[in-house]
Amino acid sequence: MIEMNRVTKVYDTGKVQVTALRGVDLQVPRGEFLAVMGPSGSGKSTLLHILGCLDTPTEGEYRLDGRPVGTLNADELAKIRNENIGFVFQNFNLLPYASTWENVEFPLLIRGVGRRERRRRVAELLEQVGMGPWKDHKPHELSGGQQQRVAIARALVNRPALILADEPTGNLDRRTGEEILDLLAGLWREGTTLVVVTHDPDIAARAQRVIHLLDGSIEREETNGAGFPGP
Repeated sequence: MIEMNRVTKVYDTGKVQVTALRGVDLQVPRGEFLAVMGPSGSGKSTLLHILGCLDTPTEGEYRLDGRPVGTLNADELAKIRNENIGFVFQNFNLLPYASTWENVEFPLLIRGVGRRERRRRVAELLEQVGMGPWKDHKPHELSGGQQQRVAIARALVNRPALILADEPTGNLDRRTGEEILDLLAGLWREGTTLVVVTHDPDIAARAQRVIHLLDGSIEREETNGAGFPGP
């Protein structure tokens, strides 16, 4: 699903150039759970942004599901982000004045999905993540764990093949974080490709494979086996 060849990313501030990624080679097959680790400033967020078509490489090639992303225009990239990729962030990134229902429905509105299908999908997903009773609540009326459940439902509403998660349990207590991981585990078992950026070795231990970034390069990788142990 993911193929990166010699990907380099340089940010030019006008006064100085900062190299965030240095010749990264990475392949992620469909259905894999990959964890990305590394210290702050190692390039984890930049890597995730490029994988999610939020940024483009300075050099090298990135192919998503066989398509060379560098050849796509802004509208085509936006379409891929909306239809093929689900994003889950540490800070949830929910629309603050929209209800739970409206936050989950929003990607479908952008895509132009009809009202009846929108209602069916949103209701189904809110039930799946256990947020049906809170469908009319605003984000400030929800706990952190509940907000992350809404964010996951929003990420899934367009049925993406790829989920990108940036520290998805970083703002949650341990018990709530485990619940969110169990939810992600279920998605992965259903065939979703999952890439998670994390500082938490317990999360990384659940992945099938872990890559460690250092100074913009893949320092090493580890294979854990089946991924997400347990029922």
